[in-house]
Amino acid sequence: MEAERIDINDYVLAGAGSNGESYYHRSAPGIMLKLYFPDRTHQPLNELLMARKVYDAGISTPEPGNYVVTADGRYGIRFQRIIGKKSFARAVSEDPSRMGEYAASFAAMCRQLHATRVDTSQFESEKDRYARMLVDNPFFTVGEKDKLLRFIDEVPEAETALHGDLHFGNAVFAGDKRYFIDLGDFCHGCPLFDIGMVYMTGRLNTPDYTREAFHMDNATAASFWEAFAAEYFGPGRPLKDIEEEVRPYAGLKTIMVERDTRRPMPELRVALNTII
Repeated sequence: MEAERIDINDYVLAGAGSNGESYYHRSAPGIMLKLYFPDRTHQPLNELLMARKVYDAGISTPEPGNYVVTADGRYGIRFQRIIGKKSFARAVSEDPSRMGEYAASFAAMCRQLHATRVDTSQFESEKDRYARMLVDNPFFTVGEKDKLLRFIDEVPEAETALHGDLHFGNAVFAGDKRYFIDLGDFCHGCPLFDIGMVYMTGRLNTPDYTREAFHMDNATAASFWEAFAAEYFGPGRPLKDIEEEVRPYAGLKTIMVERDTRRPMPELRVALNTII
């Protein structure tokens, strides 16, 4: 797909993340631009193609637009802009007193997503993705990889829709509308793969990363995880039992994070102690 050349001066910087920056169009309020950093040349097109498939599958997500490039060679995607949107992470950081309300709303979104079956010919299995990424990971030993691959292989296959990078920064709301964003890792499989990421966000990140990415301290993030777990799994299950089940799946996210950061993540690997 050929990228449309745009003038970055037509846009206003709105924020930045680990992969790039977001912009608003100066004269068209319904347009948002996600512009990737220069070393992420293939990621925007891959995310655009995935976003279109996810949108066409009926998942609640902003409508994707087109593939663009700036004069300095940065590639990106234009999306429908959700006016007045706020992520659940930002909302919790600004008003922790409403944490229970936000956790319940986010959990309802996740339950609905995980009740959705997708065409498995259109989306990769999370099991297959982890196995593929693990082969290329230079930070695990051969023995560790064998143990991880055995664990992954024993997870039941499922046609369940998975976000692939599920946390409360990748879900937004505006009024009574709810949307998932950043769907470049969308796939299908056991919902615990997704819930592992929510657990990782609440329990495993360093204080500096939690503050930078989610605008709060680790104690607040942990409280959100606890409120979310009670809503997602229901009040009948003790938190300790939930965490024992979810923790290895959180550890598996190390594979994805190390793919993106290109460095070992010992603070996340602690969740793999029951596997390796």
